[in-house]
Amino acid sequence: MSKTEVKVPDIGNYTNVPVIELLVKPGDRVAKDQGLVTLESDKATMEVPSTVAGVVRELRVKLGDEVSEGTVVAVIESESAAAATAPAAPAGAAKPAPAAKPAPAAPSPAPPAAAAKAAPRPAAASGRRADIECQVCVLGSGPGGYTAAFRAADLGRHTVLIERYPTLGGVCLNVGCIPSKALLHAARVIDEAAHAADIGIAFGPPRLDLAKLRAFKDKVVAQMNGGLAGMAKQRKVTVVTGTGSFVSPHEIEVVGADGTKLVRFEHAIIAAGSQALKLPGLPWGDPRLMDSTDALTLADVPKTLLVVGGGIIGLEMACVYDALGSEVTVVELLDQLMPGADPDLVRPLAQRLGKRYAGIHLKTKVAKIEARPDGLLATFEGEQAPAPQRYDRVLVAVGRVPNGARIGAERAGVTVSERGFIPVDRQLRTNVPHIFAIGDIVGPPMLAHKATHEAKVAAEVAAGQKSEFVARVIPSVAYTDPEVAWVGLTEAEAKQAGIAYGVGKFPHAASGRAVGVARTEGFTKLLFDEATHRILGAGITCPNAGELISELALAIEMGCEAADIGLTVHPHPTLAESVGMAAEVYEGTITDLYIPKRR
Repeated sequence: MSKTEVKVPDIGNYTNVPVIELLVKPGDRVAKDQGLVTLESDKATMEVPSTVAGVVRELRVKLGDEVSEGTVVAVIESESAAAATAPAAPAGAAKPAPAAKPAPAAPSPAPPAAAAKAAPRPAAASGRRADIECQVCVLGSGPGGYTAAFRAADLGRHTVLIERYPTLGGVCLNVGCIPSKALLHAARVIDEAAHAADIGIAFGPPRLDLAKLRAFKDKVVAQMNGGLAGMAKQRKVTVVTGTGSFVSPHEIEVVGADGTKLVRFEHAIIAAGSQALKLPGLPWGDPRLMDSTDALTLADVPKTLLVVGGGIIGLEMACVYDALGSEVTVVELLDQLMPGADPDLVRPLAQRLGKRYAGIHLKTKVAKIEARPDGLLATFEGEQAPAPQRYDRVLVAVGRVPNGARIGAERAGVTVSERGFIPVDRQLRTNVPHIFAIGDIVGPPMLAHKATHEAKVAAEVAAGQKSEFVARVIPSVAYTDPEVAWVGLTEAEAKQAGIAYGVGKFPHAASGRAVGVARTEGFTKLLFDEATHRILGAGITCPNAGELISELALAIEMGCEAADIGLTVHPHPTLAESVGMAAEVYEGTITDLYIPKRR
């Protein structure tokens, strides 16, 4: 049997820190990185995570014990040895810490090493004279890439940043998050102007100037591009434009418009991201068939638009084109829009879109798309599949695939999984110790804000600092109308894990602010551990839900209880106060609703 002693890690300069909470007991099954005990110094509260997955065989500490770095807190029998005999922890047992749960609506943060190919044999050094030598080389300049480069430079490392496009910012800034939000702002203005007629202010139908709208979107992108270029120059980061590919474990070749350059490095950080998944068998040579990048160019406003994929990207672009005047139809293979979010969270959005769109077809597959002179003819499969229909344009938004297989990683000896992900540890190291990977390429959730936090860790470790990526939760936001945001455990995940949880739910129909803006369709929902009343997860559906979810991400990170949230004074009247009121619903102290007392 393989047993591991889990010790208190480096906790700064603190010694003799008391144990204030035992999160598990002998016999409980724990995941790697799951919290075992909680410590509290005079400055902070922290958890000691398990370094392996398995079954707790011993707890070496009890409440009130004082521990320091290196103190053994538990003995864990590893998963492989314990799997045959250890029962799962019962639902009423001490709760798993939020850190052990996957990020919301996504698989585990990084693909397990077992799913990866065997480590390839690295190529020998090229023997060529390097055009540029550096301490840190970052491949890709998206939010993760430029953050890694800037942090490395701030730590005194000579840094090179490689980007295949003429401007910095990657997919997110140039053809993703930023331009889509600029267009979503325009869509919201149109919708609000139309809504104003309901309260006695009529503006008349909008007159679209597509050229000017595209110019606005491009100006937003250019402003951000310029800011990044300026910061790279200020930090003396060397930017190399071209497509980078590993030649050996310490060399990357960059092919650009001005020729080929060889960059030799001490450390590398792979931030090469992902690209839109293109379903096979479709007429991709036809410009009327679009991926998300094509849709953002806003070539025209089609009379009819089919969106294949009812996830976040597809629905955001559907909202844009609907507001601009397209007749939108959405097809989703699964049984709900925005798979991964709790169904009740998505329901207000689905109901609103159902009244606006030409059709929303769930559990439906696009079997074929034929390019014809008068449009794209789509044929569907499913229990309630519609008849074949012609569309002026079709947007395919069914996910993204990592670029791990496109950068010559095998020549550096870096392991890449069959799906193109690069496995990393909590310091973002690949199997090659001096090469790191961050962002989309290391696994879901494929979100810019995850990449930026990973980037800082990778740069700090490359610079010799002690740092690791241990995020309890990573929030998700759909910038639809209404917005849908969630963080931490969903109800589906809690039920699957057998966690005893309770819900505090505050309907926005009871919010003075929501009533005042005539947007009462949403709600705020908080999930709490029934044993400890600590918050486990949250979801919000309403305009600007993405601006509200951060408070709840912080609450989970800080281990807040329902009373902590409910007793926090929120400004009135705001949608934000629904957070405190949802906690009051759970606690049974709410006065803005009448809810019979719980037993």
